[in-house]
Amino acid sequence: MKKFIIERELPGAGNLTAEELQAISKTSVSVISVLGKPYKWVESYVTQNKIYCVHEAESEDVIREHSNCADFPVNGIEEIKVIINPATAG
Repeated sequence: MKKFIIERELPGAGNLTAEELQAISKTSVSVISVLGKPYKWVESYVTQNKIYCVHEAESEDVIREHSNCADFPVNGIEEIKVIINPATAG
């Protein structure tokens, strides 16, 4: 599977309560369970007005299908080609 980063504009995302974030998470997990395609939600990063999600799927189309079924906004999808971190520096 390929790895993607998804940008979701959600004004006030940084102010969501733990319960609201849990509800969003439950929606994503329930959609994945019925999607019928290889799919993995890796993690998400919440900023003040956006949520950036890292998901693994076969294609961008499957990412969009998940988002449509969950009624989540999609403002951008990029395939992650390489991951680097401090260990990359040697």
